[in-house]
Amino acid sequence: MAKRGSADNTKAHVTDGCLRWLDTKPASSVVYVSFGTFTTFSPAELRELARGLDLSGKDFVWVISSVAGSGTDGSEWMPEGFAELMARSDRGIIIRGWAPQTLILNHPALGGFMTQCGWNSALEAVSAGVAMVTWLRYPDQFYNQKLIVEVLRVGVSISAKDYTWPLEPHEVIGGKVIAGSIGRPMGSSEEGDADAVRKKAKDLSVKAKSAMEKGGSSYSDVGSLMDELMARRSSGEDTRLILQK
Repeated sequence: MAKRGSADNTKAHVTDGCLRWLDTKPASSVVYVSFGTFTTFSPAELRELARGLDLSGKDFVWVISSVAGSGTDGSEWMPEGFAELMARSDRGIIIRGWAPQTLILNHPALGGFMTQCGWNSALEAVSAGVAMVTWLRYPDQFYNQKLIVEVLRVGVSISAKDYTWPLEPHEVIGGKVIAGSIGRPMGSSEEGDADAVRKKAKDLSVKAKSAMEKGGSSYSDVGSLMDELMARRSSGEDTRLILQK
């Protein structure tokens, strides 16, 4: 298991090492696990997440940005034999701190993204055409999950149905459940919806990129906004009022 992102590593080193590792993996075979900058997990949750990654059989890139109540070396949460297994089989990379998320999501080796459903991460996954495994941590993300899982159908839920403040006592999702959720969009689950989820993710990526190209809806909307701002500025109107609406 490789650990990157320590104080003596620059962002360039992290990016280079991660992308080199991904280059050795088959297409759509790696799951990317990241829950944003401020999300915290208890040692018990991290232990089960590690078990889930192991049981899934998938290669992974796991970003750990903040760990509630555990040591930075993983001694308080890492399951017995996990580090040795990863090192021996080259199964995964753990990145501590910053990670080149956009580059990772757009790498051909990526097959799934486990996320807390933050809006920026969701948009990046949609643009990259990567199916998501959603694990909610904050109340506003339930709406994002509903859009991703039930409306767009480009992801599956890990089954966190109710919001609980991360530091409050709550049920810990088991490793077997996590492994099964990872398998659903990556073709290793008995539920059989992997092809449909991946296809929808790829189709939505094409639409998202088309919207940003010249003549696309997003391109045109931004252009219209800039035209209106320039016109009102020329007339002496305070354009800050438009942006505040």
